[in-house]
Amino acid sequence: MSKKSNLFIVSMLTLSVGSALAAPENYPADYQKIIDAANKEGKVVIYSTTDTAAAAPIIKGFETLYPNITVEYNDMNSTELYNRYISEQASSSGSGDVVWSSAMDTGLKLATDYALTYKSPEAGKIPTWAVWKDTAYGTTYEPLVFIYNKRLIKEDEIPKSHAALGELVKSQSDKFKNKVTTYDIEKSALGFMLSVEDMKNDPKYWDHLKDISSAGMVVQSSTGTMLERVSSGENLIGYNILEPYAKTRALKDPSLGIAYPSDYTLVLSRVTFISKQAKNVNAAKLWLDYLLSQKGQDIVANQANITSIRDDISGDNDVAGTTKLLGSSLKPIPVNETLLEYLEQNKRLDYLKKWRSVTGK
Repeated sequence: MSKKSNLFIVSMLTLSVGSALAAPENYPADYQKIIDAANKEGKVVIYSTTDTAAAAPIIKGFETLYPNITVEYNDMNSTELYNRYISEQASSSGSGDVVWSSAMDTGLKLATDYALTYKSPEAGKIPTWAVWKDTAYGTTYEPLVFIYNKRLIKEDEIPKSHAALGELVKSQSDKFKNKVTTYDIEKSALGFMLSVEDMKNDPKYWDHLKDISSAGMVVQSSTGTMLERVSSGENLIGYNILEPYAKTRALKDPSLGIAYPSDYTLVLSRVTFISKQAKNVNAAKLWLDYLLSQKGQDIVANQANITSIRDDISGDNDVAGTTKLLGSSLKPIPVNETLLEYLEQNKRLDYLKKWRSVTGK
């Protein structure tokens, strides 16, 4: 092959890579500098509570868009993520460049102490309640649902509200003895946050919780375990279940049913931020912007099957589609300081004590 041909091939390869790595349209003029620096870093380390299987198409989309950057993805439960990240930050050892947590309260707590301030070019495309001080961002719009075993729960028994769930359990205590499941709020940071948000939104929360747990409640630290046990019939009903995981399971599992509480439906938004100590800070910025972008959110909604925080992606799995389905019952949990109130040690311990007293756990 001639030298001229070699030069032509190299030139075409450079053009191809350059095109793939060009700054997105309507981004700041100097964004290309971030892309170039990120290519030199070569990787981004993500600490996340999102299941690897769900995150896989999101990661693939990012690595396709930025082929010189590898995603090192670490999937943990919310409590493990929190403890590990704090420990590593304290020792200044290697840690995540980006945190992405479903436990919004502990995620925001980490952000207040350890996050880099970075205004994403995509910030204006998501709800204002999902952006905290250009530091922490909500990335999804996920209703919390009831799940039930369709083989063992009759149509007229399906609970339509938190009060109805309590009444059902209380009226059939034999049938529901040790058959209702939810998060162990001491072991699951996500479970603790959802319980607190229930309490904030339901004036009769403690009464309803007492009824729901009256036949004996089974608590778990993971969504997957609850889905499995309800599907098998070991448990009959689960509540405060993340809709995306429930929907993904239900598509392949005829035993699993989903119900949306009509009194109020909490909406969770997974919180993400970039670490001040990020070793791959430019690649982290690319990841965050991609995750919030229309391209990234389309993958979130239509491949990862997690409801998008935007309202301009294809299909109905976004804010607009969910609002059309559930309307005024939706109660999005805002990414702001209200999340931190019950993380204060004494308040948290008092809350756990009362929860245990009411549930018998």
